[in-house]
Amino acid sequence: MSRYFYDLHIHSCLSPCADNDMTPANIAGTATLAGIQIMALTDHNSVKNCPSFFRACKKYGVIPVAGMELTTAEDIHVVCLFEELDDAMAFGEEVDSRRVAIPNRVDIFGDQLIMDDADNVIGTEENLLPNATEISVDEAPKIVEKYRGVCYPAHIDRQANGIIATLGTFPEYPPFRCAELHDKEKIAPHIEKYPILKDKQIVISSDAHYLWDIRDADAWFELDDEPYSSALVRKRLIEKLRGEII
Repeated sequence: MSRYFYDLHIHSCLSPCADNDMTPANIAGTATLAGIQIMALTDHNSVKNCPSFFRACKKYGVIPVAGMELTTAEDIHVVCLFEELDDAMAFGEEVDSRRVAIPNRVDIFGDQLIMDDADNVIGTEENLLPNATEISVDEAPKIVEKYRGVCYPAHIDRQANGIIATLGTFPEYPPFRCAELHDKEKIAPHIEKYPILKDKQIVISSDAHYLWDIRDADAWFELDDEPYSSALVRKRLIEKLRGEII
């Protein structure tokens, strides 16, 4: 067992609300400087920068996780993480088919840049990414599981797009095994107010939209990594988030 510091909620320049300096290479390099060993890229309703993120992380020795911050039909944000890049890309195609197409207004919302691992722009996403999809919060876990992933509500300690703020409580169904908080100081108060959380795996992540939002290593998991490979560590991480290992 080894301790791995993580951040499982990071936006790249593909998300219009993120800074254009949030390129895959810059994110991976900043992770190294911050002492983070496992990092997930979770752009709004898209995984199109995940391939270049994987290549950039390999250069910097960071273990990458392909992910997405899905906006459900109820306007709730859900973090979706995948063991394999190919599964994440297939999930992204399904989400694309369930998005509501609204042309992006760059002057209002910002750029949506698709990058390579050398920080070159290789494309743009023409339709606005963060708006609600046609996928309900009840449906999301089933779809994610189809692609061997795991999902859980994002930043439940925030008002904007948090499941508690939207629904008024943390629901029993769907039976999420995890919940993400932005502020670790709010763990105890939230568990006291919402006892259902005491049986959940609490994930603390930055939801970084700017390079300076990426925090120094703090949150960590103990994971079995023998015989070591980045793929094994990623597999163990997903298993832990699913509740398959303690």
